[in-house]
Amino acid sequence: MAIRPRSLLVAISPVLVGATFGFDRHGTIDPLATLLVFAAALLMQVATNMQNDVGYTVRGGESSGTRTGLPRATANGWLSVRHVRAGIVVVSLLSIAVGVALVAHRGWPVLAIGTASLLAALGYMGGPRPISYTPFGELTVFVFFGLVAVIGTDWVLTGGVGPVSMMASTAIGALAAAALAVNNHRDIAHDRLVGRRTYAVTFGAAASLRLYLVLLVLPFGLLPVMAVVDANVGLLLPMTLAPAAWSLWRDFVRCPPGIAFNDVLYRTFRLELWYAALLSAGALSGRLLG
Repeated sequence: MAIRPRSLLVAISPVLVGATFGFDRHGTIDPLATLLVFAAALLMQVATNMQNDVGYTVRGGESSGTRTGLPRATANGWLSVRHVRAGIVVVSLLSIAVGVALVAHRGWPVLAIGTASLLAALGYMGGPRPISYTPFGELTVFVFFGLVAVIGTDWVLTGGVGPVSMMASTAIGALAAAALAVNNHRDIAHDRLVGRRTYAVTFGAAASLRLYLVLLVLPFGLLPVMAVVDANVGLLLPMTLAPAAWSLWRDFVRCPPGIAFNDVLYRTFRLELWYAALLSAGALSGRLLG
């Protein structure tokens, strides 16, 4: 429960896209380095989730009894705060070990990427002013699970970054941020009570609805541009998901307050993974078909 396996799709999707576009440009990538990048991304997401669990409990986020999100392991007493914090240390050390291997492969810039990512993971719900208590949660997810993850993967594996990778990073980051937007919209009332000034709390429910819509539409709007730049019609393959995205938006607007939003959240995770998978398949098809 502290690790939240379903949310790990947010970590898998950008690495898949970055690795595929790197392969599309160069025709080859280092399989060991690819596995290390996947491991690093997963460890960062696990650290974020565990820190989110323990940090929320320590700050008394459950005290009002009005939260409708997923249960937290430490808040329910299934794991102690001490044990989860020890787990965070272990996961952080593992991510550092993976990072050292990648630094040896690609050089010191990987150290900067890894350090910034780990600090963001721990700072999301940790420190004196957690990111999750500000309106910048969605922006942080967009940057680190979109721009940094996709572009960073491409660069680590190939030593360069293609223009389509940059656009793809924006698309993947938007979908990752959309998942957090659902989470924060669901918890507006509770977050307001416990002092969390998320985007939804700061700007209101109507602005939160518009944010989710923009984050859903943007990835599909980028597909024709990517297809033209890469001269590959296969990159339009994720357009087949447009009806699913429309259904998500419709259900998000109509969703009753409370736990029903969790289904929309999980479907947003799956939309991102399918988008990443189809975008990657489209890139590979273009290369295979010439």
